[in-house]
Amino acid sequence: MSDENPDQQTDTPEGERTITVVAQPADTNPSGDIFGGWILSQMDVAGGVAASRRAHGRTVTIGVKEMEFHKPVRVGDLVSCYTQVLKVGKTSMSIKIETWTTNHYNPTPLQKVTEGVFTYVALDENRKPRPVDN
Repeated sequence: MSDENPDQQTDTPEGERTITVVAQPADTNPSGDIFGGWILSQMDVAGGVAASRRAHGRTVTIGVKEMEFHKPVRVGDLVSCYTQVLKVGKTSMSIKIETWTTNHYNPTPLQKVTEGVFTYVALDENRKPRPVDN
C-alpha cells in the first residue's frame, strides 16, 4: 500500500466510470480487507470494456504497469473503476484505470484506492493481433 498523502490526491476520478460493484464478504483476504487480486480483476474487466469499445471488437490483456494500491477496500464499499485511453498503437492500447470507493450504506466522499495502466491488444476472428483502427 502506498504512503501517498491523501491531501495530494485529486478529489474527482479521471476518465469514464466503466463499472461499479459492491465488495462482498467472499472477496476478503485473511485480514478482512478486500483481496487485492479481486480489485485487480475488477480493474481488468473495466479496462477490457474500454479497450473493446475503442477497438470495436475483441481485445486481450497483455500487461499491467504502474499498479498502486493506496487504501484498503472494505466489505460493502461501492467500488467504481474509471477508465481513460492513454495511448493507441497499431494493435495495442494503454488504458489508465482508477478505482474509487464510497460507502454503500452511508455515502461518503469518493476515495481513490487503486490505480494502474493496463495494456490490451485488439484481436481478429482468428485470435491474431489486428489494427485497433480498422
